[in-house]
Amino acid sequence: MSLVPPGAFIVPDWHRCKDSKEYFNKIIHKKNRKNFGLLESPAMPPHAAVDTLDYKIFISGKSGVGKTALAARLAGLNIPNVHHETTGIQTTVVYWPVKLRENGRVLFFRLQLWDCGENALRRFDHLLPSCKEQVDAVLFLFSFTDRASFQDLSNQIPKWTESTDCLVKVVVGTKFDLFMHCDVAERDVRKFQETWRLPVLHSGGEVSDGLGDVAPILNCLAENLWHQDCVRAGAAGREQQHETGTLP
Repeated sequence: MSLVPPGAFIVPDWHRCKDSKEYFNKIIHKKNRKNFGLLESPAMPPHAAVDTLDYKIFISGKSGVGKTALAARLAGLNIPNVHHETTGIQTTVVYWPVKLRENGRVLFFRLQLWDCGENALRRFDHLLPSCKEQVDAVLFLFSFTDRASFQDLSNQIPKWTESTDCLVKVVVGTKFDLFMHCDVAERDVRKFQETWRLPVLHSGGEVSDGLGDVAPILNCLAENLWHQDCVRAGAAGREQQHETGTLP
């Protein structure tokens, strides 16, 4: 499934708008992001109650590209300074509010990020099926400082599209700030985008306000997950009409 253009279904950069503060204040405390456990959620007052949509996101990439660091960045947690291979499956919960363009409806997206070490996936056969089970989207990661991780994308992506095409696929290049050590040229990125018809988002550098640096990735995920749900709902409706004989 191709990604939709930014702003097609949700208000872009809504986190900068005044009417968003009531919602974003529920995921921020003293200018820092709140840490939500598996059973926790933002508490909205009755007059501003919103629906919450749950999704499972798997982070794919070679060892050392920054999968755990990206999950921490998206959740507003402390980013580890030293790389340690993730020994099993690690999950991180991210809440992100969006506003729909069509009707102004506000939704909370609950994104459960799944991160699993590359070596663990190789050693234990049961881990990958667990990660793939009921997954809604995949973040494909490569590092701008590791050309091999960029070249490996052509091996990673087909593995996730063999079973179904109804999967949101987003590519993120990490360590974009380390331009002095860049091993992936912009022309290579453009060629990849043309070949795979997938945009490449960037991540790296110091965390700013905790929102602006993660908003492009989280908005991209939310918008395309919403679009995917709409497509599925439309297909289900047409199938039901066909079964009941209401279609010609």
